[in-house]
Amino acid sequence: MPILMYHYISVPPPDADDVRRDLSVTPQDFEEQLRYLKKAGYHSITLRDLIYYLTIGKRLPRKPIILTFDDGYRDNYTQAYSLLKKHGLVGTFFLITAPIDQENGEYVSWDQVKEMSEGGMEFEPHTYTHPDLREQPVDYVVWQIMVSKEAVEERTGKTSRFFSYPSGMYDQQVVDVLRSAYFWGAVTINQGDRQSSQQPFELKRIRIRGGDSLDDFVMKLHLDWETMVPEEGPPFMPLMLKAPEDAF
Repeated sequence: MPILMYHYISVPPPDADDVRRDLSVTPQDFEEQLRYLKKAGYHSITLRDLIYYLTIGKRLPRKPIILTFDDGYRDNYTQAYSLLKKHGLVGTFFLITAPIDQENGEYVSWDQVKEMSEGGMEFEPHTYTHPDLREQPVDYVVWQIMVSKEAVEERTGKTSRFFSYPSGMYDQQVVDVLRSAYFWGAVTINQGDRQSSQQPFELKRIRIRGGDSLDDFVMKLHLDWETMVPEEGPPFMPLMLKAPEDAF
């Protein structure tokens, strides 16, 4: 069950650093990836669908895939949303809520969140200010999680059940807080596509990078992640690796 991880869907500015460029998938590349998914017979589902499958065996469509977007950048509305709708796909967006409250123009607005939610997109919390939650006082962890959870719920009218760890950082206390707040699961930045009902708070994802070609993208979908887990950092694949001939 591949869960893809995106951040920015935009062309990075000329002065962007390596991190910004790595996190930025251009709208053109993003649409090319969506076209591939549709042509290859993938069906986008939600994290709720995945948990229902893992826990009670609810049937999933053939070749299911989950598209997630971290942080809540403005281009998630101006670019990703329209392209997802165009291709009949659903996305799950994890929001850092402090910059939205502060009306930071680099992030989506609450009005845009409402519009996207009504348009079929899913929204979940990603903390209030995106701190490392490890080894923090429990009250602080509760505050970061619950403030963002309640803000998302107020705007979407839906109960938040999933969480994305800031920068993928978490410890057992964070998981315990999420469980106590009736979350059903959380996504990590651990690379892989094999999900387990025994580890719903350690859902693996596949990072899509700004430098990925379509061949790289297809290779990630077909890679045996249990035997080959690439190290973090671009480039993802050696140039000699190609997508399987029957992948297109």
